[in-house]
Amino acid sequence: MLTLHNVLRWVILILLVLSIIKSFSGWKSKKAFSNGDKKIWLFTLISAHITLLIGLYQLCVGRYGIFTTTLPEGTKLMKDAFYRFFWIEHPFGMVVSVILITLGYGMAKKPVSDETKFKKAFWFFFVALFIILATVPWPFRHIIGRPWFPGI
Repeated sequence: MLTLHNVLRWVILILLVLSIIKSFSGWKSKKAFSNGDKKIWLFTLISAHITLLIGLYQLCVGRYGIFTTTLPEGTKLMKDAFYRFFWIEHPFGMVVSVILITLGYGMAKKPVSDETKFKKAFWFFFVALFIILATVPWPFRHIIGRPWFPGI
């Protein structure tokens, strides 16, 4: 499951960057909203939700899951950087970013002007990308860092 979760991380990042580019260019050049825009946003939404479900599974019963792991004796959750990150910070950040991606996709269905759709979707996707980048266990992060492609 960790491998699939990791592969989907890269899929989300690529699709999210594409969604940001499409929404920004649509907003600034005042393009008409098209089916292609909606499809990119939809694929971003689907991959984000699938990854979230896999992540929640891992959070509960994965290798360091809440129900399969106990904290070392005398350790407090909020004082342990590893468990605090993987049990609180990472899941919270990802849930918030998936909510923002969902709101961004929701703009495709709103009966508002195309410029407003693109503008609001851009900001939802941009903030979601920022949160994702901040809460992924990148290899250069001390204690919580993971390889670029774990499990592969």
